[in-house]
Amino acid sequence: MQKTLTRAGLAALALAGTACLLTTAPGLAEEAAAPAAAPPNFNKGDVAWMLTATVLVLLMTIPGLALFYAGLVRPKNALSVLTHVFYTVCIVMLVWVIYGYSLTFTGGTPFVGGFDKLFLSGITGETPTGTFSVGVPLPELIFICFQMTFAAITPALIVGAFAERMKFSAVALFVPLWVTFVYFPIAHMVWYWAGPDAITEAAKALAAATDATKADLQAKLDAVNADAGQIFQWGAIDFAGGTVVHINAGLAGLIGAIMVGRRTGYGKELMPPHSLVMTMIGAALLWVGWFGFNAGSGLEATGAAAGVAMINTFVATAAAALSWMFTEWLIKGKASLLGALSGAIAGLVAVTPAAGFAGPMGAIVLGLIAGVVCLFFCTTIKNMLGYDDALDVFGIHCIGGIVGAILTGILVNPALGGSGIMDYAAGKIADYDFATQVLAQLKGVLLTLVWCGVGSFIIYKVVDILVGLRVPIEQEREGLDLAEHGERAYTM
Repeated sequence: MQKTLTRAGLAALALAGTACLLTTAPGLAEEAAAPAAAPPNFNKGDVAWMLTATVLVLLMTIPGLALFYAGLVRPKNALSVLTHVFYTVCIVMLVWVIYGYSLTFTGGTPFVGGFDKLFLSGITGETPTGTFSVGVPLPELIFICFQMTFAAITPALIVGAFAERMKFSAVALFVPLWVTFVYFPIAHMVWYWAGPDAITEAAKALAAATDATKADLQAKLDAVNADAGQIFQWGAIDFAGGTVVHINAGLAGLIGAIMVGRRTGYGKELMPPHSLVMTMIGAALLWVGWFGFNAGSGLEATGAAAGVAMINTFVATAAAALSWMFTEWLIKGKASLLGALSGAIAGLVAVTPAAGFAGPMGAIVLGLIAGVVCLFFCTTIKNMLGYDDALDVFGIHCIGGIVGAILTGILVNPALGGSGIMDYAAGKIADYDFATQVLAQLKGVLLTLVWCGVGSFIIYKVVDILVGLRVPIEQEREGLDLAEHGERAYTM
């Protein structure tokens, strides 16, 4: 016969059960009474700074890069470039949170991460991630957003190389494929590591171990050190993305420009920028936003992390702008605004990998060199080889990135005013060795070039087979604004 319990009966049973638990299992009662684990102690200054830095990097892309590029093309293609950049930002943001972050910043292989954080699985507002200081966590969601803006701007840089002649459908397909198979693996290889806390804890345990346990703990420390991307394991350093962002995007742009082919009339018709005022506004926004890019990459609001990167971003950029402008003035007899703006971007690119490692005087030297070298590639080399890199993505970003990546290996030397490289296992700045560090930088650059070159070529071929890369010549002459988007940037 079924019985129905009254509210009083349920209460009596509950009291009896509680008493039984308290008398027979005091350990369980104590465990139940134990307070919940305290949330991570995030530094509010670091949190506020990283929120700001993230928004600054978005400012670099939209509107900064979008306006910079749009001013450099002809009026009939200005809106198409704006559309390409804006679309790229939107699609990459979604891809990033679905699987891109997991492939980049989880363990897996030295070449790409895994799927442990697919759809941001297990991550909340209180989930911590490491910085570059022991015991100084950052909310992982903020780190995800910060790195998302890096992933978004990189393929947006590429579209300048094949501007004014690529189908929007090709861009729409190329961007998610490229970030998946090129950007995420290279970012993993350069930036993924176990973090300072894991290395420090393993090293402390080894130092306190007896002879009987040292072998096991040494194996653990080795495993922690090995939990990193391939380029990181080689010892190459890249503070804010010289390899990941600029060499990567610049080479992909060159390959795309060659495979799509030169613009109709290139070399025979004048194709001047239609609005250097717009380009000036875009370049200025890029410089402002770049402080988030470089100074934010220290992940902390400190002088050592953000302060050094900030001053280097000021002085290297100024030096490169003047270097390009005065060199062009000597060669052509006139100092152009476009030359100064191009030089400024070259300086920003070159200082990116060195921002937190070089001293200010080293950053000035880096900017002076980058301005001249990038000018040479954007004029002499480009004319010699005849490729149509419409907005000089290769000459500025790939070449500037290579210059910066290699010289970072020199300028990090404390004897030259650099910061040195922290050895977390030893708890001090590591001894600097010129040959070892420069070789590591060269290996990182070469692997990036090979991975990006082969991967980009294959992706362009796949896109060409599926939808075709280039618009018909009639549409190119009409302009992509109307032909591809049915809109005009300007109405007469």
